[in-house]
Amino acid sequence: MTIDRRHFLKRLGLTASTAMMSLDSLTALADRQQSSSAQSAAHDGMTLRTQNRTGERVSLLGFGMMRLPAENQELVNKMVDYALDHGVNYFDTAPIYSGGRNEAATGAALSRHPRGKYFITTKMSNYGKNTWPLGESKKIYEKSFRDLRVKYIDNYLMHGVGQGGMDEFRGRFLDNGLLDFLLKEREAGRIRHLGFSYHGDVRVFDWLIDHNKDYHWDLVQIQMNFLDWRHASLSKGGWKQDADAEYLYGKLEKAGIQVVVMEPLRGGSLAQIPKEYSKQLQALRPDASAAEWAFRWVGSHPNILTTLSGMNKMEHLVENVKTHSPLVACTDAENELLERIADGMAGIPTVPCTTCAYCMPCPHGVDIPGNFSFYNKAVNDHLLPLPETSDSTYAERKERFIKAYRKAIPAEHRAYRCTNCEVCLSKCPQQIRIPNQMARLMELIRSKG
Repeated sequence: MTIDRRHFLKRLGLTASTAMMSLDSLTALADRQQSSSAQSAAHDGMTLRTQNRTGERVSLLGFGMMRLPAENQELVNKMVDYALDHGVNYFDTAPIYSGGRNEAATGAALSRHPRGKYFITTKMSNYGKNTWPLGESKKIYEKSFRDLRVKYIDNYLMHGVGQGGMDEFRGRFLDNGLLDFLLKEREAGRIRHLGFSYHGDVRVFDWLIDHNKDYHWDLVQIQMNFLDWRHASLSKGGWKQDADAEYLYGKLEKAGIQVVVMEPLRGGSLAQIPKEYSKQLQALRPDASAAEWAFRWVGSHPNILTTLSGMNKMEHLVENVKTHSPLVACTDAENELLERIADGMAGIPTVPCTTCAYCMPCPHGVDIPGNFSFYNKAVNDHLLPLPETSDSTYAERKERFIKAYRKAIPAEHRAYRCTNCEVCLSKCPQQIRIPNQMARLMELIRSKG
């Protein structure tokens, strides 16, 4: 059936600002609306959530493109094709991912498919002060359109607000007029939904939600998993002024703003939890992986629009699609078990690194995420019986840890090369006190080789 533009807008009940969308944006939206029943039939396995403002159906599993190797376009294409064929329609990228190549790789893969088949999310990653002037930030914005090969962006986020506190947020988005510009772009339809991703100082988050009546945020991206639900602000080991995900989610739900979840597996750490906890999960669901439990916990919350997974292997994509096709919500008993496990894990002295690698490269060669990842796995696997250093087997295990560390981490990338230059501090979304943690790691090893 063919419908004209005015009737289409009237039928959808769109606002005046939405009515200013480009023709390309309207055509894609019409395609989505008219084919929604067909898509449901084709992908009746994938759990879908409804976008509040437009009524569009969004896959509960979102594809976080950050960890994909952008230089391997063939793999990117293959994984994007599989995702689309199995009901995944939300794709997240940013200008700074993959050394600046991620948007182009994402655009190359998605542009091979009809525009109405997918939703693209990208971000304003104007972190450096040299990019704060409005003209420079606009260059980042326009380049996203070129690299993604689109005429409109479905979801546009201010990237990493909260890092650097309120002063940095004002410099990046308010004092330079950038937020005003983005609001106008939403009115014009080049941005269909506007929001922000949050890390860091919760006062920035609070200010933005408290001013929602001025900005009408469509979605907000937060870190949320069953461990950070009540332990995010307790386990950062540094200068983090973050709030627990329970607080963030609750405030967004009350404000009527839908949530996009990042780090549902906390950088993969919740897919490899300590054995004593994984056994408790297996007792209830013998065939379910720890990752499946973590995704089910997130997806059980009704105000989640989509849950991002940074998949870089086909087997991860296949497993995650299966988990969400459809997603089986956690029972009350299962939620209680995960809460007890989170309480137990919060007492384990791991580093809250998600291996995002924003801190890299280190000017002195330290493999920061590699060091933290090795240490965390050693603690979780009880190679190091921390925090109980009085354990009778501690000395023996520590010696095995040192040998394994030297084998796993090349000398030129080990923690001892850290000079406390603090270049990495402002880059870390988790705001880990990286030099301090490196010093503790070297104190544990007590060796410079």
